Amino acid sequence: MADPQVQLGGSGSADQDDVEMQGGDDGAEVVDVGETVGEDAVEGDAAEEDKPAQRVTFVDYLKSPMIELLIGSGDDQTLLMAHKALLTKSPFFTQKLSSSDSKRIKLGEDDLDAMSCFLEYLYTGEYFPHKLSSGNLEVDPALPKVDESGAQLLKHAKVYTLAEKLEMPALKSLSHSKIHLINSTAPAELNYARYVYSHTNRDDHTIRKPVASFWGQRSHVLRHQTEGTFRQMCMDFPEFAFDVLSFVLDAEEKRAQRKGGGGPDEDVGRSARKRARGQ
Repeated sequence: MADPQVQLGGSGSADQDDVEMQGGDDGAEVVDVGETVGEDAVEGDAAEEDKPAQRVTFVDYLKSPMIELLIGSGDDQTLLMAHKALLTKSPFFTQKLSSSDSKRIKLGEDDLDAMSCFLEYLYTGEYFPHKLSSGNLEVDPALPKVDESGAQLLKHAKVYTLAEKLEMPALKSLSHSKIHLINSTAPAELNYARYVYSHTNRDDHTIRKPVASFWGQRSHVLRHQTEGTFRQMCMDFPEFAFDVLSFVLDAEEKRAQRKGGGGPDEDVGRSARKRARGQ
């Protein structure tokens, strides 16, 4: 292919500022110097890229339709209201609202107080009592400083299980952190343990493991303060008894290893002798 030729017009030409580029092909395109091909399109694309994403404001949430939540059943049934745009932050409610045109959702098995905590969290990012910067919980003057019944522990435990159902991991983490800030008695802890083992999955180690650890470290003392209910708890929930026993045995094994004792296989060998059976 021949090299392109550059021809400059004479001084008398009206197009003296133009540069004409010609190749060997007579159909070669003439391009004026200073002209930018697609300039408007490039500037349009750049403007689109520079345009900030539209922020969803709190007012946008409040403009969304109201959804009725029917909590509980029978005489204890309560009707709550919430904005749809906030509710759909929960995958559970997103699925419920997308599968039906109804603006009422029945939640007959859910706890009213836990649901109100969930709604408070949706609107404010927290729920009462709030976690303070000091790491403690906000004081509720209506509650005793020491939880003797387990009511304060159960409040956050019910929020935890509700957050699990609604697929709200941040709320689940928040409620679990509040549980460990409650000052409680042995009966209260046992009531809490009963709820945990009756309302959570077996593989939920996040909440079950601390319960087993608590009783594994203190059961030799606390079981005397629970008036026989610790024994009943072990009978009603064998998984609880097994988890506590596993914690105790694991701790004993680690203690033996730190002291330089033999491993578990050696211990089994020493205890393999037959023991006398009672007649």
